Amino acid sequence: MVVWGFEIGELLAAALRYRHLRFQQFCIKIIIKGIQKSEITDCETGGCGMSVTDNGGVYFVPAFSGLFAPYWRNDARGVIVGMTSYTNKGHIARAVLEATAWQTREVLDAMREDAQVNLTALKVDGGMVYNNLLMQFQSDVLGVQVIRPQVSETTALGAAYAAGLATGFWSSLEELADNWLLDQTWEAKMDAVEREGCYRLWKKAVTKTFDWV
Repeated sequence: MVVWGFEIGELLAAALRYRHLRFQQFCIKIIIKGIQKSEITDCETGGCGMSVTDNGGVYFVPAFSGLFAPYWRNDARGVIVGMTSYTNKGHIARAVLEATAWQTREVLDAMREDAQVNLTALKVDGGMVYNNLLMQFQSDVLGVQVIRPQVSETTALGAAYAAGLATGFWSSLEELADNWLLDQTWEAKMDAVEREGCYRLWKKAVTKTFDWV
């Protein structure tokens, strides 16, 4: 099967090597590559997704090797649903980005239910946080502020901090905390009715991934 010049089989074969949220950036690269190679960079920064005002009813669920938290379904497989003759490459790109935010919400909802603690803000890190469209949508679907630091590679920074503390370069955790600097924040703009309506459709899309094995 080919979608806008992209071999779906190629996507599935490659994506099976990746799991859950960690392969979302990989999904974006592969799908956008198939849409139009010259637009990879533009789409990765949200340009292609911003060419449309919404996802056009399209939802992408990247269950290539099953669904992990909070579902734990190894019989699930990836789907793209809601496509019509109106659907274009922007809707597909936006659906791929939005899938990251919806999966993040599902995990955070599960954490909130277990811990009985409400989320008031989300601090983000990693390569995808430079996609401003995704960050705004993440804030929208959570209904809380999203905060991006100036240094987004937190894992590498943490390793450096641990080494610095061990060697005496820094003297305390308080000193490290003073190094944290804000880059940008996003506030939720989506109203609760729209948010929950879209979330219901995402949940419906997720059910379409079940029982494929």
